[in-house]
Amino acid sequence: MARHKEFDRHMAIDAAIAVFREHGYEGASTGMLMDRMGIGRQSLYDTFGDKWQLYQAALQRYSVGETSAHATALKQGPRAVDGIRAMLARVVERAMEPCLGVSAICEFGRSKPELSQIQDACARGLRTNISKAVREAQVQGSLAGDSDPGEIADFLVACIAGIRIAARGGAGRKALNSLARHAMLALR
Repeated sequence: MARHKEFDRHMAIDAAIAVFREHGYEGASTGMLMDRMGIGRQSLYDTFGDKWQLYQAALQRYSVGETSAHATALKQGPRAVDGIRAMLARVVERAMEPCLGVSAICEFGRSKPELSQIQDACARGLRTNISKAVREAQVQGSLAGDSDPGEIADFLVACIAGIRIAARGGAGRKALNSLARHAMLALR
């Protein structure tokens, strides 16, 4: 009886994330995924079902990880505004790596309810965390208190996506830092 190769599911999904980040769903072939994940076709199908289900699992893991990393950055520094700045700095630092969340939106928009569900849940968490930090920064006097924290959170989420798209389009570190700096200036 043939023995199935053992592999770590999370490591396999992380490998798939790398392929999907670089090539998108359509551009990622099953062969590319199997090579990067280090598994055979049967293991891929037995574990994940098919490429589409693997993509959903990858997007879920990636989105939860990014939301968590943003939440951690928002807690850095003695003041809430320091956390907001740290979150944007983190985005700039990692902007050269393609963002699976932004690519999924660019590739599918809202046409796939299963992807929208994943992205909406993480977006709600991110928006809540940013709104809380903004509210705290307003109370501390670091940000203008006359703007709605939820609207500012939406603005910052759009800035994050814009920084990542600019990087994907070839913008250098100086330009990306400028985008983050101007986002912070817009909040005052």
